[in-house]
Amino acid sequence: MALEWVVLGYAAGAEAIMLLLLTLPGLDPIRKGLITVTRSLLKPFLAIVPFCLFLLMDIYWKYETRPSCESDNCSPSEYLRHQKSIMKSQRNALLIAAALVFYWLLYSVTGLVVRLDLLNKRLEKLKARD
Repeated sequence: MALEWVVLGYAAGAEAIMLLLLTLPGLDPIRKGLITVTRSLLKPFLAIVPFCLFLLMDIYWKYETRPSCESDNCSPSEYLRHQKSIMKSQRNALLIAAALVFYWLLYSVTGLVVRLDLLNKRLEKLKARD
């Protein structure tokens, strides 16, 4: 199960890096190639959405079937294991949220950058015509 979280972490990291590179000022010479790469990767990265939903259901199932350790008959090691399980579930839920937010931001920013380039080209045509 840990491999799935590693894959999701790498995907969220790749999305964050692409988002950072698209929004950093001063990268205009490589922006066109970066936009092309990002637009071609948006469809494969869409697989993150159902993958995140699957992992979210997995977290919910583990939460529902986890033995509770709220009574006084728990040993310290059982209580520690219970707390670690809760912390891992919370961390994984944050990773899911980050991956989904980064995908949404990457999709939106890519669309805005493409539209901005198109408007800049139209503006240059109009200035050249005058």
